[in-house]
Amino acid sequence: MTLGTRAGLEMGAATRDAFGRALQEIGSSNKDVVVVDGDVANSTRAEWFGKDNPDRFFNVGIAESNLIGVAAGLAACGKVPVAASFAAFLLCNAYDQIRMSIAFPKMNVKLVGSHAGISIGEDGPSQMGIEDVALACALPGTVVMVPADEHSARKATQQMVEHVGPTYLRVGRSGVPVIYDENADFKIGKANTLRDGSDVTLVANGLMVSAALDAAEILAGEGITARVLDMHTVKPVDEAALRAAAVDTKGIVVAEEHLHHGGLGSVVAMTVARTNPCRMDFVDLGDQFAKSGDGDALLEEFGLTGEKIAEKARAIAKG
Repeated sequence: MTLGTRAGLEMGAATRDAFGRALQEIGSSNKDVVVVDGDVANSTRAEWFGKDNPDRFFNVGIAESNLIGVAAGLAACGKVPVAASFAAFLLCNAYDQIRMSIAFPKMNVKLVGSHAGISIGEDGPSQMGIEDVALACALPGTVVMVPADEHSARKATQQMVEHVGPTYLRVGRSGVPVIYDENADFKIGKANTLRDGSDVTLVANGLMVSAALDAAEILAGEGITARVLDMHTVKPVDEAALRAAAVDTKGIVVAEEHLHHGGLGSVVAMTVARTNPCRMDFVDLGDQFAKSGDGDALLEEFGLTGEKIAEKARAIAKG
């Protein structure tokens, strides 16, 4: 993956791997945590928990709606269920069950959607969760997190389990650049400022955070200073950080590996419109499905790059 190269970032593990290791560690100390899987544990990395805790691991097969029902039942019995599958399978296939069995009764279920975005590449559009954040954000009372690297994903997994109430954690298949160290400061609802600047603000999450850091490097070479915010929590979003960005800089560019409607960009735009309206632009998948292909090539073809972020930011900073 070429993201993060301009910013000098080293390649790290996939966020799904970090989730799997964190869950494995949590399982050894928190005996209330159980895992419900849809026959993809070797892909979501939930299998690492299952090997250590076979009596607390349940594979319901390729039946996501049933998976959600089982998870909700376990939560009703006082357990802390982690329900893991591909993002496209979990959110799209079982949305009604998530809505009625988890969100409506406010069950303490931890939803984890792996293989999100177009960067999964050759698996193709049927497997690509590109609307999952929008669907999760639409569920009342649900926390939605999209960590940027392995260290923030581990922290997000820990906080997901500690949080009382429905959560959705989005993780990816491919290795991503390392942004944080092992002591990553990760708090639900609190954005991290990775780079300060006064000309424009770049707001991103997931693998697009490293792209935003690349964009900041490109802009710095042109004398433009860019503030970079890792908005790892889409819901609840950090309104204070966005308000400050709208006041301190000339505008905001939002970057995400997601459809244009309903994701981080929509949440940021609603927040800024209500607090301090400013110029905005967006780097995302648009209103289209992707296709099968090499993950890096797809990111390039669909404009999910540091160069595209810099182009949008440049127009705002010089406007």
